[in-house]
Amino acid sequence: MQIETIKAYHVVQPFVDGPYRMSKGRVADCFDAVIVSITSDSGVTGWGEMAPLGNFYSAAFPAGARAGVPEIAPHLIGQNPCGLASIGRLMDTVFKGHPYVKSALDMACWDLAARAAGVPLVTLLGGKESDMAETYRVVTHGTLDQMAVLAKRIIAEGCRRLQVKVGGNVHDDIERVTTVASAVPKGTVIFCDANAGWTPYQARQFADATRGIDYTFEQPCTTLDENMSVRRMLDKPMVLDESVTSLGEMLEIHRRGAADGLTLKISRLGGVTQTRLIRDVAVDLGFMITVEDTGGAEIDTAAMAHLSLSTPAERRLHAIAFHEWVTVRTARNAPPVTGSHMGIPDGPGLGIDVDPSLLGEPFFEIGRT
Repeated sequence: MQIETIKAYHVVQPFVDGPYRMSKGRVADCFDAVIVSITSDSGVTGWGEMAPLGNFYSAAFPAGARAGVPEIAPHLIGQNPCGLASIGRLMDTVFKGHPYVKSALDMACWDLAARAAGVPLVTLLGGKESDMAETYRVVTHGTLDQMAVLAKRIIAEGCRRLQVKVGGNVHDDIERVTTVASAVPKGTVIFCDANAGWTPYQARQFADATRGIDYTFEQPCTTLDENMSVRRMLDKPMVLDESVTSLGEMLEIHRRGAADGLTLKISRLGGVTQTRLIRDVAVDLGFMITVEDTGGAEIDTAAMAHLSLSTPAERRLHAIAFHEWVTVRTARNAPPVTGSHMGIPDGPGLGIDVDPSLLGEPFFEIGRT
């Protein structure tokens, strides 16, 4: 089997609930996605997607993905899409760094390989560990009233896991999480995610003032050294997200005992291949795992769901349904969401049925000549 054609589409995906707000004025109005299709000479097509959350969240930006995919794609024509490790090495050889650019291409190859084998992607990723993964929802940064109202609405809609955005003015954020915790039922799972917004001094202030609240601390500071200085005094679990950029960084987090859990983002790691590798090693090392991404709709959410449900249930923290965040559709047969749980679609590969008519004209296309 060989890669015959590659197409890339640009799809802007506005948020259902308006702007997504983090601390320090970081705001996004949409996911700005690149969607890739890869078709083999046998006529099988695989799909991949990546979307940075604005230009502020990761070392990735939408225009960079749109510029990078055409640089890599010509080198993949004629390659075996089922040779997933060799595809990854080839992309790293011809295009150094920039893992987010490679993510949709890598995902499309995994989808194609699973479709060609006639099995759901979860089978290639190690097998389905459970039928559904519990989801969380985000209480974005805002006023006390805004955050309390949003938290109550999320709970009323059946979700029992909240990620509360902090990382701004410490004293204001102490009030924010105290207000949210008071507004929701006892037993609600709360993660306080600073998105690397604090210095260790600020993070310790927050942790000390909120000792009476049951929550998991997520990525308080930027560097591993800074997070370790907070970890040493913390009496709560800690999850790292932005710090997990490679297998080497994950192993360093483990060596230093810097976290109890990890959030693995597919595009930050360069695609399904590296995410699966890091996930499997991290599980064996005893970490709790969340697999998600920086953004996307049905395609990316399906990949997250397959990776989540092939993670052992006892090591899985939660998942997120990004396709419910956006106002546009890109595929039918989306990952099913029932209450606060998400499953995987029926069918081979990602299981979704992408409708190219919903994507517009490709901004890039190449085929064998």
